[in-house]
Amino acid sequence: MKSALITGITGQDGSYLAQLLLNKGYKVFGLFPRRSTDSTWRLEFLNIKDDVEFIDGDVTDLASILKALKVSKATEVYNLAAQSFVGTSWEQPILTANVTGTGVVNVLEAIRIFDPSIKFYQASTSEMFGLIQEEMQSEKTPFYPRSPYGVAKLYGHWITVNYRESFDLHASSGILFNHESPLRGIEFVTRKVTDAVARIKLGKQQELRLGNIDAKRDWGFAGDYVEAMWLMLQQEKADDYVIATGETTTVRDMCNIAFNHVNLNPEDHIVIDPKFYRPAEVDVLLGNPEKAKNALGWNASTSLNELITMMVEADMHRVKKEFGI
Repeated sequence: MKSALITGITGQDGSYLAQLLLNKGYKVFGLFPRRSTDSTWRLEFLNIKDDVEFIDGDVTDLASILKALKVSKATEVYNLAAQSFVGTSWEQPILTANVTGTGVVNVLEAIRIFDPSIKFYQASTSEMFGLIQEEMQSEKTPFYPRSPYGVAKLYGHWITVNYRESFDLHASSGILFNHESPLRGIEFVTRKVTDAVARIKLGKQQELRLGNIDAKRDWGFAGDYVEAMWLMLQQEKADDYVIATGETTTVRDMCNIAFNHVNLNPEDHIVIDPKFYRPAEVDVLLGNPEKAKNALGWNASTSLNELITMMVEADMHRVKKEFGI
C-alpha cells in the first residue's frame, strides 16, 4: 500500500486530495497543527475524516516534519500548507512569509535529510504572476507577484526548483490558477458570493459588499485540480506545470451566474465597497494548461457554470440547515 503525507490536509485542496488518494488505495496521513477550533469540517463534509491518520506537527517546525516522515513512511509528500488568503497577507506579512515561504524549505530539507527518494509536490499559485507580463500565463511567463502572499509563494516555488536541481529530488510544483468548490473558505470571493446569494434568496441577508468586480480570474474546480497534483508525482521526471482552465471571467460575470441560478438580479443586491480593494490589484489571470494537457493528460472537466451552481446549491443547503428552514 502506498503512503502519502499531506500538509494542509484540512484545507480545501488537502481534503479533496485526501479523498482522491484514499480512493486510489493510499494510506493517507495529515500533518496537523493543533488549533483551539476544529478545522476538520471539510474532511467531515467528504465523509473521510476517520479514514485519515493525523500527525501533530507544523511546517514551521522541522523536527515535527521529520517525525511525520518517520511515522507515515510516506513515499509522496504534498505540501499544501499555507497562509493562503491574499488579503490577510498584507495584515500578516511575516506570518505569511514564515508559513507560506519558509515552511516549504522546511519540508524539502526534512525530505533531503530523511529520505531523498520521497516524491514532493509544492502548491504554487497563479498569484506569482501578479502584474502579468504575458496575456496568457505559462510555465515560462516571468513572475511579478503583487502581494506578500505571492512573494512568499514565489520563494516556495523557486526553492523547490533549487532542491530539485541541487539535490536531485523528485520535486514538482503545480502553478494552480484559482480553483474553488463548496469547501472554499468563506473569505474567498467565490464562496463569499455563493453564501451571500443563498442568504439573500432565503431572506437572511439583503446585500453583498464587494471590491473590484471587474478583476478577471481563471476559475476551476478544486476536485479536478488535485488530480493534476497526483499525476505530477507519477511522472518519471519532476517538473513544473500550470494548472488552469484556459478561460478567464470577471468577478461581475461570476456573480451573475450565482444570482441568476436562484432567479435574483445581482444589481439589486451588490454594493461596491472601497475597503475591499487591495493595495495592489492583480487585474487579469489567464492560464495556459497546454503542458499539463500534453504531458500529464490532464484537463479541467468542470465548467464555471457547473462549479458556481454546485457552490450555490451547497450554500443553500447549509443556510437552510443553519436556520432550520
